[in-house]
Amino acid sequence: MKAIRITELGGPEVMRLSEVETPQPKAGEVLIKVAAAGINYADLMQRQGTYLTRTRTPIILGFEVAGTIAALGEGVTTLHEGMRVAAFCDGGYAEYTIANAHSVIPIPEILDFTHAAAFPVQGLTAYQILRESAHLQAGESVLVHAAAGGVGTLAVQIAKLMGAGTVIGTASTEAKLDLVHSLGADVVINYSKPDWAEQVKQATNGKGVDIIMEMVGGDVAEKNLQSLAPFGRMVVFGAASGQMVQFSGIQLMYKNQAVIGYWLTAWLSRADRVAAAIVDLMQYLASGKLQIVVGQTFPLADAAAAHHAIAARKTTGKVVLLV
Repeated sequence: MKAIRITELGGPEVMRLSEVETPQPKAGEVLIKVAAAGINYADLMQRQGTYLTRTRTPIILGFEVAGTIAALGEGVTTLHEGMRVAAFCDGGYAEYTIANAHSVIPIPEILDFTHAAAFPVQGLTAYQILRESAHLQAGESVLVHAAAGGVGTLAVQIAKLMGAGTVIGTASTEAKLDLVHSLGADVVINYSKPDWAEQVKQATNGKGVDIIMEMVGGDVAEKNLQSLAPFGRMVVFGAASGQMVQFSGIQLMYKNQAVIGYWLTAWLSRADRVAAAIVDLMQYLASGKLQIVVGQTFPLADAAAAHHAIAARKTTGKVVLLV
């Protein structure tokens, strides 16, 4: 089969289209014929060797796909060959990939493969940050950074569906801000402006935000913490800047604030909670209340160009590889 494989860490140029052996499913696994593969920022970090876990080369990137089940491993009885599915996986940038049966999500006919591949990782991330980590309560305010991105476009909508009050979305261009506003954000702010944190305070009448989704690190994370309301929760799920942030426990005690970490990979081991989240998300999709925004698609062979576009912040919504 064809796959995008890397044999060394580095820039997008280390990603090469290669011929590799088609994997075979073991007990409890399925083989998926991939139609589309979602790209996540974690893929870029894994390629560079800056991800939470060590990147061991050679490796095929890709955490999520959509396609059809091509073969079943021993003991898999709840799925069948030919079923249209989305799935969490390792090695999704390929014509075929393996997924554990419990991580496979049957998809309805109304959902095409491109949008289905854009859904698992970032949909679950947005949902769980708001529901499981931040424990969003009705009427609370939410700040979503990079709100025109894959997680952001979903988080803005999901926050509203969960009953949030003021939802603030940040983005870097007027076109992206228009998109974020169209998805339901009450306030949109250009985060490239030096006074963005002051604008956040103004939007909350000086109180600060109840929930902040933090994925940048460095100075942005520090300003986020300064923008957090008393009893607020800041959920950290990335560090796109590559810079760490430091804060003191006393700083949090003073306003009864919390900083919470979120990592999807660890959450996937809690199958019951993940399944419950997927049920809610699929209901949102089926009702038409949740829109999956796919900004750009690239052929599998152009995976490097897709990574370039994401790194240059030239994309909106989700970026998907078509296989």
